[in-house]
Amino acid sequence: MEITWLDYVVFFAFVLGIAVLGCSFYAQSRKGASAFTRADGSLPAWAVGMSIFATFVSSISFLGLPGDAYLKNWNPFVFSLSIPLASWLAAKIFIPLYRSQHSVSAYHYLEVKFGYWARAYVAACYLLTQLARTGSILFLLALPLNFMFGWDVPTIIVCTGVFTLCYTLLGGIAAVIWTDAIQGLVLIVGALACAVMLTFSMPEGPSQLFEIASAHHKFSLGSFSLSLSEPTFWVIFIYGLFVNVQNYGIDQNYVQRYLTTRSTREAIQSTLFGSLLYIPVSLLFVYIGTALFAYYTAQPGALPEGISGDRVFPYFIVHGLPTGVTGLLIASIFAAGMSTISTSINSGATVVLVDFVQHFHKEGLSRRQSMAVLYGASLGIGIIGVLVGLLMMGVEGVLTAWWKLASIFSGGMLGLFLLGLVFRTTRRVPMILATVIGVLVIMWMSLSPVLNQGSPFYVFRSTWHTNLTIVVGTTVIFLVGFLGMLLSKQNRRSGEETV
Repeated sequence: MEITWLDYVVFFAFVLGIAVLGCSFYAQSRKGASAFTRADGSLPAWAVGMSIFATFVSSISFLGLPGDAYLKNWNPFVFSLSIPLASWLAAKIFIPLYRSQHSVSAYHYLEVKFGYWARAYVAACYLLTQLARTGSILFLLALPLNFMFGWDVPTIIVCTGVFTLCYTLLGGIAAVIWTDAIQGLVLIVGALACAVMLTFSMPEGPSQLFEIASAHHKFSLGSFSLSLSEPTFWVIFIYGLFVNVQNYGIDQNYVQRYLTTRSTREAIQSTLFGSLLYIPVSLLFVYIGTALFAYYTAQPGALPEGISGDRVFPYFIVHGLPTGVTGLLIASIFAAGMSTISTSINSGATVVLVDFVQHFHKEGLSRRQSMAVLYGASLGIGIIGVLVGLLMMGVEGVLTAWWKLASIFSGGMLGLFLLGLVFRTTRRVPMILATVIGVLVIMWMSLSPVLNQGSPFYVFRSTWHTNLTIVVGTTVIFLVGFLGMLLSKQNRRSGEETV
């Protein structure tokens, strides 16, 4: 079965509908910076929750989780098991903290604790992370669309970037959240439809799926050994815990959403709803990967040679689903990518305005000036994101490259925030030293896998699994900063006693 005119109609109807919905918030968003960045705190909790969910699920998740489960087992699902603890910490600590500060920036807190250097450092790292993320998502989104539609990859990257930028720039955060809510619903419906089709398309019925999967140990969550060099259950769980605490605790993408609801209670409800919703949906994704394995194992000739891993799901979408459902699934993949890109553009523009431009204009900006900065920053981030996506075409292993860049750029954030929570007052030198040492450790662990045996530095490489980079980096920053503060306080007391 091939893509038909009905699939094109379903896909383009969804795309145009999202554009119209997003642009419809233009009049509301242009009222001022508060409306553009936090919708004046007027959005319902369920929509914000769906937006948090949709932001978490990128096209990487939509295609990567089934691909990993197809090749291996349910080990990637362990990442989701850490979400309840991370979202509980966000509800108890971070959301009340941000709601009490009356700043739309997640990094205002760092300036209060450590000074502007910390805020500027983390905000700059955040912007670099979002640019790399936008480019990676655009490129990785273009690959399955190229495979399914046959369209040119650069054209897909440019058109997707321009299209998403238009409604994000015009509609502000309200457009991002409401389109995210619709995209999240489409994503869930598409995934459910695919799972049902696979389950009931087995030649001998649904039971055959579970028999084949069980025989090949596809439901395994991974090894429970204590090895730190393999993606064991414990390595993935600890990695997920640190990443999710960073996401729900200090990421501008999420913090900004906490401020769009009417109250702290609604912000907590939306966060718990959006984060916990990801658990069954991610389970659905790994189930799809396992079902694909069973489906094509039961029908050996149905899958052409050379189709494996992340390409199996797109192949099934095009050749194994009924007309119309194929268009819905393609729209789901597109929705997952667009929601992530629109979030990065809006949050990045907010950081440019609040953390940089407003800081250097102590006299304040007029509404017109603030909106000009937001529009200009959104446009700039969108254009640079498209250029990064085009550059990614020449990078081998884009997903691996993205993970390394994200680790280096964002690795120092969580450690600083935790130090700020522990110490009521801090000193600059121990904090800067902790950050520098932590980032060096993160770079060492991130770059170790690319060292070959002929390199003189090969003997100094890290043998720990790459996923532990954020764990080790955050821990080093926290411990060095903690010890530095204790020594600093002890020296100060010794000096006072001497005097």
